[in-house]
Amino acid sequence: MAISDPIADMMTRIRNAGKAKFTSVDIPGSKLKIELAKVLKNEGYIRNYKFVKDEKQGILRVYLKYAQGNTSVIYGLERVSKPSRRIYTKGKDIKPVLNGLGISILSTSKGILTDRQARSENVGGEILCKIW
Repeated sequence: MAISDPIADMMTRIRNAGKAKFTSVDIPGSKLKIELAKVLKNEGYIRNYKFVKDEKQGILRVYLKYAQGNTSVIYGLERVSKPSRRIYTKGKDIKPVLNGLGISILSTSKGILTDRQARSENVGGEILCKIW
């Protein structure tokens, strides 16, 4: 069965794996998902990620990160722009998530960026998701 929103599927798999205390989660791979995982790793929300080739599209294996007391580092994930309703913003209009405690991930002309990077480069784009 085809997935209508692969980014929402990725976030749901990460959210569910974090609640179930899994060490890793397998997600069907794509270039966009690899870039999202790269941003999550750079921002400290996941331990690591690895792309495993197979005879189809490949598998993105995401290794989750946990804090003291075995609680997930990711408290919340929210899909902002959906296939049915795209949300775009200008570089100067990007708002911080939870007063800077979380991040927004944007798809811009310069690639996949966090809200801080997009504000510093004054680049707008489609707000993909918010993570805190």
